[in-house]
Amino acid sequence: MVLSELADLVLPGACAGCGAERVRLTYGTCAACVTALESLRPRTALPSPPPAGFPDCVTVGAYAGPLRGALLAYKEKGRHRLARPLGMLLAAAVAALAPRDRPVTIVPVPSTAAARRERYGDHMARLAGHAARRLRAAGYRVNVVQPLRALPRPDSTSLDTSERATVAVNSLRMMPRIGNPLRDGRSRGTLVVTDDIVTTGATLAAVARRLQEADMQVTGAAVLAATELRGIRTGIPL
Repeated sequence: MVLSELADLVLPGACAGCGAERVRLTYGTCAACVTALESLRPRTALPSPPPAGFPDCVTVGAYAGPLRGALLAYKEKGRHRLARPLGMLLAAAVAALAPRDRPVTIVPVPSTAAARRERYGDHMARLAGHAARRLRAAGYRVNVVQPLRALPRPDSTSLDTSERATVAVNSLRMMPRIGNPLRDGRSRGTLVVTDDIVTTGATLAAVARRLQEADMQVTGAAVLAATELRGIRTGIPL
Protein backbone atom coordinates (compact mmCIF):
# COMPACT_ATOMS: atom_id res chain seq x y z
CA MET A 1 0.00 0.00 0.00
CA VAL A 2 1.04 3.62 -0.47
CA LEU A 3 1.88 4.27 3.17
CA SER A 4 2.62 0.76 4.44
CA GLU A 5 6.37 1.28 4.78
CA LEU A 6 5.78 4.08 7.29
CA ALA A 7 4.03 1.90 9.86
CA ASP A 8 6.82 1.66 12.42
CA LEU A 9 7.68 5.34 12.78
CA VAL A 10 6.24 6.99 15.89
CA LEU A 11 6.21 10.79 16.22
CA PRO A 12 4.93 12.97 19.07
CA GLY A 13 2.07 15.44 18.72
CA ALA A 14 -1.48 15.40 17.45
CA CYS A 15 -2.50 13.51 14.32
CA ALA A 16 -2.12 15.75 11.27
CA GLY A 17 -5.19 14.24 9.66
CA CYS A 18 -7.82 14.38 12.41
CA GLY A 19 -6.18 16.12 15.37
CA ALA A 20 -6.36 13.10 17.69
CA GLU A 21 -3.88 13.30 20.56
CA ARG A 22 -1.93 10.70 22.54
CA VAL A 23 -2.18 8.10 19.80
CA ARG A 24 0.46 6.20 17.83
CA LEU A 25 1.41 8.21 14.76
CA THR A 26 2.74 7.13 11.39
CA TYR A 27 4.65 10.02 9.83
CA GLY A 28 2.34 12.32 11.77
CA THR A 29 -1.01 10.55 11.19
CA CYS A 30 -2.94 8.04 13.26
CA ALA A 31 -3.85 4.55 12.07
CA ALA A 32 -7.38 5.58 11.06
CA CYS A 33 -6.10 8.45 8.92
CA VAL A 34 -3.44 6.24 7.35
CA THR A 35 -6.21 3.84 6.33
CA ALA A 36 -8.29 6.70 4.93
CA LEU A 37 -5.35 8.09 2.94
CA GLU A 38 -4.42 4.66 1.61
CA SER A 39 -7.98 4.18 0.37
CA LEU A 40 -7.84 7.25 -1.88
CA ARG A 41 -7.74 6.58 -5.62
CA PRO A 42 -6.89 9.10 -8.38
CA ARG A 43 -9.87 10.52 -10.24
CA THR A 44 -10.51 13.29 -12.72
CA ALA A 45 -11.22 16.81 -11.51
CA LEU A 46 -12.80 19.67 -13.45
CA PRO A 47 -13.71 23.15 -12.17
CA SER A 48 -17.15 24.41 -13.16
CA PRO A 49 -16.76 26.37 -15.31
CA PRO A 50 -13.19 25.44 -16.28
CA PRO A 51 -10.90 28.35 -17.16
CA ALA A 52 -9.62 28.58 -20.72
CA GLY A 53 -6.68 26.27 -21.26
CA PHE A 54 -7.34 24.15 -18.16
CA PRO A 55 -5.46 20.86 -18.71
CA ASP A 56 -6.75 17.38 -18.07
CA CYS A 57 -6.52 17.05 -14.30
CA VAL A 58 -6.28 14.13 -11.90
CA THR A 59 -6.71 14.51 -8.14
CA VAL A 60 -6.04 12.11 -5.30
CA GLY A 61 -9.15 13.17 -3.39
CA ALA A 62 -11.43 15.92 -2.13
CA TYR A 63 -9.97 18.68 0.00
CA ALA A 64 -11.55 17.30 3.14
CA GLY A 65 -10.93 14.94 6.05
CA PRO A 66 -7.46 13.49 6.68
CA LEU A 67 -6.13 14.67 3.32
CA ARG A 68 -7.02 18.28 4.09
CA GLY A 69 -5.59 17.98 7.59
CA ALA A 70 -2.32 16.49 6.35
CA LEU A 71 -1.95 19.16 3.66
CA LEU A 72 -2.55 22.00 6.11
CA ALA A 73 -0.12 20.52 8.62
CA TYR A 74 2.52 20.15 5.92
CA LYS A 75 2.09 23.60 4.36
CA GLU A 76 1.13 25.80 7.27
CA LYS A 77 2.52 24.08 10.37
CA GLY A 78 5.94 23.03 9.11
CA ARG A 79 5.41 19.29 9.48
CA HIS A 80 7.74 18.46 6.63
CA ARG A 81 7.89 14.75 7.44
CA LEU A 82 4.51 14.57 5.75
CA ALA A 83 6.19 15.39 2.43
CA ARG A 84 7.12 11.78 1.83
CA PRO A 85 3.67 10.15 2.23
CA LEU A 86 2.00 13.07 0.44
CA GLY A 87 4.54 12.78 -2.35
CA MET A 88 3.75 9.09 -2.64
CA LEU A 89 0.06 9.93 -3.03
CA LEU A 90 0.93 12.56 -5.64
CA ALA A 91 2.89 9.92 -7.55
CA ALA A 92 -0.32 7.92 -7.97
CA ALA A 93 -2.01 10.91 -9.60
CA VAL A 94 0.95 11.42 -11.94
CA ALA A 95 0.93 7.72 -12.84
CA ALA A 96 -2.74 8.01 -13.86
CA LEU A 97 -1.63 10.42 -16.61
CA ALA A 98 1.70 8.89 -17.60
CA PRO A 99 2.25 5.67 -19.56
CA ARG A 100 4.99 3.62 -17.94
CA ASP A 101 6.86 3.17 -21.23
CA ARG A 102 7.42 6.93 -21.82
CA PRO A 103 9.70 9.36 -19.97
CA VAL A 104 7.88 11.65 -17.55
CA THR A 105 8.72 15.29 -16.85
CA ILE A 106 7.17 16.72 -13.67
CA VAL A 107 6.80 20.51 -13.42
CA PRO A 108 5.74 21.60 -9.93
CA VAL A 109 3.75 24.85 -9.70
CA PRO A 110 6.30 27.39 -8.39
CA SER A 111 6.02 29.17 -5.06
CA THR A 112 6.68 32.88 -4.57
CA ALA A 113 9.80 33.93 -2.67
CA ALA A 114 7.62 34.98 0.27
CA ALA A 115 5.91 31.59 0.40
CA ARG A 116 9.26 29.77 0.30
CA ARG A 117 10.53 31.85 3.22
CA GLU A 118 7.36 31.28 5.23
CA ARG A 119 7.31 27.52 4.58
CA TYR A 120 11.08 26.97 4.83
CA GLY A 121 11.42 25.94 1.22
CA ASP A 122 9.40 25.25 -1.90
CA HIS A 123 6.69 22.88 -0.68
CA MET A 124 5.67 21.72 -4.16
CA ALA A 125 9.25 21.09 -5.30
CA ARG A 126 9.69 18.92 -2.21
CA LEU A 127 6.52 16.93 -2.95
CA ALA A 128 7.50 16.55 -6.61
CA GLY A 129 10.87 15.15 -5.57
CA HIS A 130 9.26 12.50 -3.39
CA ALA A 131 6.75 11.68 -6.13
CA ALA A 132 9.56 11.25 -8.65
CA ARG A 133 11.45 8.88 -6.36
CA ARG A 134 8.31 6.80 -5.88
CA LEU A 135 7.73 6.62 -9.63
CA ARG A 136 11.35 5.68 -10.35
CA ALA A 137 11.06 2.84 -7.86
CA ALA A 138 8.03 1.66 -9.85
CA GLY A 139 10.02 1.64 -13.09
CA TYR A 140 9.24 5.07 -14.55
CA ARG A 141 11.87 7.33 -16.09
CA VAL A 142 11.19 10.64 -14.34
CA ASN A 143 12.72 14.11 -14.44
CA VAL A 144 11.66 17.08 -12.28
CA VAL A 145 12.21 20.54 -13.77
CA GLN A 146 11.31 24.03 -12.60
CA PRO A 147 11.20 26.28 -15.67
CA LEU A 148 8.92 28.89 -14.07
CA ARG A 149 9.19 31.39 -11.26
CA ALA A 150 6.25 32.96 -9.45
CA LEU A 151 5.88 36.67 -8.77
CA PRO A 152 3.70 38.04 -5.95
CA ARG A 153 0.01 38.19 -6.85
CA PRO A 154 -2.53 40.82 -5.80
CA ASP A 155 -5.51 39.61 -3.80
CA SER A 156 -7.90 37.94 -6.26
CA THR A 157 -10.85 37.14 -4.00
CA SER A 158 -13.02 39.84 -5.61
CA LEU A 159 -12.05 39.02 -9.21
CA ASP A 160 -14.14 37.11 -11.73
CA THR A 161 -12.89 34.05 -13.59
CA SER A 162 -11.38 36.00 -16.50
CA GLU A 163 -9.61 38.45 -14.19
CA ARG A 164 -8.22 35.61 -12.06
CA ALA A 165 -6.84 33.99 -15.18
CA THR A 166 -5.09 37.20 -16.24
CA VAL A 167 -3.56 37.69 -12.80
CA ALA A 168 -2.36 34.09 -12.71
CA VAL A 169 -0.67 34.26 -16.10
CA ASN A 170 0.96 37.62 -15.38
CA SER A 171 2.45 36.25 -12.15
CA LEU A 172 4.48 33.58 -13.96
CA ARG A 173 7.81 34.04 -15.74
CA MET A 174 10.01 31.59 -17.58
CA MET A 175 13.39 31.16 -15.92
CA PRO A 176 16.23 32.69 -17.97
CA ARG A 177 18.53 30.30 -19.81
CA ILE A 178 16.63 27.24 -18.69
CA GLY A 179 16.06 25.90 -22.19
CA ASN A 180 13.34 23.47 -23.13
CA PRO A 181 13.64 20.11 -21.33
CA LEU A 182 11.46 18.43 -23.95
CA ARG A 183 13.77 19.31 -26.85
CA ASP A 184 16.23 16.77 -25.50
CA GLY A 185 15.35 13.42 -27.00
CA ARG A 186 16.15 11.69 -23.71
CA SER A 187 13.40 13.68 -21.96
CA ARG A 188 10.72 13.63 -24.66
CA GLY A 189 7.53 12.12 -23.34
CA THR A 190 4.83 13.02 -20.84
CA LEU A 191 4.79 16.43 -19.15
CA VAL A 192 2.71 16.67 -15.97
CA VAL A 193 2.17 19.84 -13.94
CA THR A 194 1.78 19.18 -10.20
CA ASP A 195 0.11 21.23 -7.47
CA ASP A 196 -1.28 20.62 -4.01
CA ILE A 197 -4.87 21.89 -4.38
CA VAL A 198 -7.04 22.88 -7.34
CA THR A 199 -9.78 25.43 -6.65
CA THR A 200 -10.83 27.58 -9.60
CA GLY A 201 -8.20 26.04 -11.88
CA ALA A 202 -6.72 29.44 -12.78
CA THR A 203 -3.20 28.56 -11.61
CA LEU A 204 -3.00 25.27 -13.50
CA ALA A 205 -4.37 26.90 -16.65
CA ALA A 206 -1.82 29.70 -16.36
CA VAL A 207 1.10 27.31 -15.88
CA ALA A 208 -0.04 25.23 -18.86
CA ARG A 209 -0.28 28.38 -20.99
CA ARG A 210 3.22 29.58 -20.08
CA LEU A 211 4.73 26.16 -20.78
CA GLN A 212 2.95 25.84 -24.10
CA GLU A 213 4.18 29.31 -25.08
CA ALA A 214 7.68 27.83 -24.67
CA ASP A 215 6.77 24.84 -26.89
CA MET A 216 6.42 22.52 -23.89
CA GLN A 217 3.30 20.46 -24.50
CA VAL A 218 1.43 19.71 -21.28
CA THR A 219 -0.17 16.27 -20.99
CA GLY A 220 -2.12 17.07 -17.85
CA ALA A 221 -2.02 18.13 -14.22
CA ALA A 222 -1.80 16.00 -11.07
CA VAL A 223 -2.94 17.45 -7.74
CA LEU A 224 -3.36 16.08 -4.26
CA ALA A 225 -6.76 17.59 -3.52
CA ALA A 226 -9.69 19.31 -5.23
CA THR A 227 -11.88 21.66 -3.25
CA GLU A 228 -15.59 20.95 -3.55
CA LEU A 229 -16.57 24.46 -2.47
CA ARG A 230 -15.88 25.90 -5.91
CA GLY A 231 -18.05 23.51 -7.91
CA ILE A 232 -15.26 21.16 -8.97
CA ARG A 233 -16.60 17.95 -10.43
CA THR A 234 -14.69 14.76 -9.71
CA GLY A 235 -15.11 11.60 -11.70
CA ILE A 236 -15.00 7.95 -10.77
CA PRO A 237 -11.63 6.55 -9.59
CA LEU A 238 -9.24 5.85 -12.46
